[in-house]
Amino acid sequence: MKPTVAIHKFSSCDGCQLAFLNMGEPLIDLAQKVEIVHFAEAGMVNPEAEVDIAFVEGSIYTPEDQQRIKTIRQRSGLLITLGGCATSGGIQALRNQTREHWCDALYPSPEWIQTLSTSTPIADHVRVDLELWGCPVRTEQLIPLLTDLLRGVKPTLVDEPLCQSCKRSGAACLLVTAGKPCMGSITRGGCGAICPRYGRACYGCSGPVAAPNTAPLKSRFSALGLSPEAVERHFSMLHSGAKPFLSEGVKDE
Repeated sequence: MKPTVAIHKFSSCDGCQLAFLNMGEPLIDLAQKVEIVHFAEAGMVNPEAEVDIAFVEGSIYTPEDQQRIKTIRQRSGLLITLGGCATSGGIQALRNQTREHWCDALYPSPEWIQTLSTSTPIADHVRVDLELWGCPVRTEQLIPLLTDLLRGVKPTLVDEPLCQSCKRSGAACLLVTAGKPCMGSITRGGCGAICPRYGRACYGCSGPVAAPNTAPLKSRFSALGLSPEAVERHFSMLHSGAKPFLSEGVKDE
């Protein structure tokens, strides 16, 4: 009997789900090895189904989200979070550090907008078996993960700094050679070092490594001439809700 799989969306942009749809031929191969029972973006809709593996994209942002993730957890064997929103609260977690009333500024009738006061990762609400970081995650991350799961092998997830990817790809260190404020030394690899290879400093889309040494990097950014506010903003972008970055980002005074 084929393992059953569901792919659920919470508050997010859908980018991580596209990592499945962008697989091409491997997606056809995957469909022969598993039964995908819920994947609304691909046309299969059965959110209440009990499954062996549930992939979850998005953060907990509404009261409905809080209830729905608990139901999914109860009806899933393995629960795997995909991407920045699901693993750290995503870019929408920037609202967690400010008192500004975004709804009042954006909507003519904010009383109709039912959201929580914070955007939080899935692991803050239910047990998570695996976290796949990235914003968005890449097909190249998903394929080995799925291959290991289907073989009954515990997946090996990347927890090395992006700098290692730069070295293997032959990309010059932008922090050293170009004086650019690159987050690569404390950011998890897995993206293929796309930005540094094209001359753009890493801005941390894959989230922090397990034990980032942030103080020396902040000191280096200051030495480059960045103001304290600019330094802090580098830690308050896509993963401001990640615990290693949480104490480093912009605070609302």
